[in-house]
Amino acid sequence: MSGQKEYTERLVRWLVPLFLIGFAVIAIYYSTTFKKMPPILKRGIQPSDFPQLISGLIISLTLLMVWFDPIKLNDRVTSKTWLSMAALIGFVLLVQIDIFIALGVFAAGLSLLWGERRVHLIALVGAGIPIMIFFLFDLVFRVRFPRGVLTSLWYG
Repeated sequence: MSGQKEYTERLVRWLVPLFLIGFAVIAIYYSTTFKKMPPILKRGIQPSDFPQLISGLIISLTLLMVWFDPIKLNDRVTSKTWLSMAALIGFVLLVQIDIFIALGVFAAGLSLLWGERRVHLIALVGAGIPIMIFFLFDLVFRVRFPRGVLTSLWYG
C-alpha cells in the first residue's frame, strides 16, 4: 500500500504542473492566431499580447512552485478549499453587477478566509487590488472594461 501512495504522490507532483504548463502553452498558441490590429487603430497592446503575458506568468510561477514548494498530497479536501470554490462562484455572479465590485469582494473574502484578521489590510486588499487593476488596464494598457456600476461612473 505504501508503494502505491508514493507512486500517486510522485504522479500528482508532476501531473498538475504539467497540466498547468500545457494549458498555458495551448493558450499561447491560440493567441498567435488573433488578428493583428493595423497601427492606425492600435490603442495600447495588441489582442494577443495580454494572453501571452499571462500565460508566460503562469508557466514561470508553475516552475517556481515545482522548484520551491512541491505539491504535497492531502487525504481530504479541506473546508477552506470548498469555501474558496464557493467564493469563485460568488465572484462570477457578482461580475454581472460590476467586475470591480466582484474583484474587491472576492479579494477581501479570500483574505479573510485564508486567515487575515487585520481589518485595515483586508480593506486595503478589497479596495486597493481592484483600483490598481483598473488604472493599470485603463490608463497604461488602454483597455476599456464592460459597463457596470463603478465603471459607468468613471466612463460617464
